[in-house]
This record gives sequence, structure tokens and C-alpha cells, in this order.
Amino acid sequence: DRDYDTLFTTDRPMIFAYHGYPWLIHRLTYRRAGHDNLHVRGYKEEGTTTTPFDMVLLNDLDRFRIVMDVIDRVPRLGARAARLRQDMVDMRVHARQYTREFGDDLPEISDWTWPGSDDEIRVRVR
Repeated sequence: DRDYDTLFTTDRPMIFAYHGYPWLIHRLTYRRAGHDNLHVRGYKEEGTTTTPFDMVLLNDLDRFRIVMDVIDRVPRLGARAARLRQDMVDMRVHARQYTREFGDDLPEISDWTWPGSDDEIRVRVR
């Protein structure tokens, strides 16, 4: 339990984005200290044949929803992050509308790469 408490806080919000069923994480952690502070986002069997990011949106596991979860669960962010939270809501709506209209994910989603990724490094080396 000490090792667990060292890795996962016992007194602050924890948001766990899991690409599986959320209940599995809850079952693994329900008797641990701080479990009440744990919020798990994961697969909910929502959606149909659609784009990869739209599936993530439908399951509330997208990057925008995770930012909203952090804002909602960290008390000192509240009003200070209200504009950012609304921007995240707007991006979710925009992403869904784009997918419905064009049948693909937003280019800024589908074409995104980690800064410093191999492709970016190759371009700089040339």
C-alpha cells in the first residue's frame, strides 16, 4: 500500500485515462486510500463505424474531455480556467460536426505528431 500511495496520491484528484473498461481500474483500486479521488475515463461501448477520434469522443476519452475533467476536479482551477473549459466544449462540438460533414477527423487531430517526433527530426536534419 505504501508503494501505491507513493505513485498515486491519497489526497488529490486523480484522472485515469484508460483504453479499456473503467470498471477494471475501479476493481483494482477500490480498497486503496484515495479511491474517492479517482476518476476513470475509458471504453463505454459507445459508437459505431466512424473515425478513430470520433470513437474516442463518443467514449468521453478524448483530450478535450480529459482537460475538462482536470478543470472540474482541481478546485483552484475553477473560475480561472472557465474560458479554457468552454474552448474544450467547443472543440468537441467542432470535431463532431467536422466528422459528420466530411467523414474524417479534423486535420489538426489526424495529422498531429509529438513535437520532436522522428518525422520532425528528419526534416530538421535535411
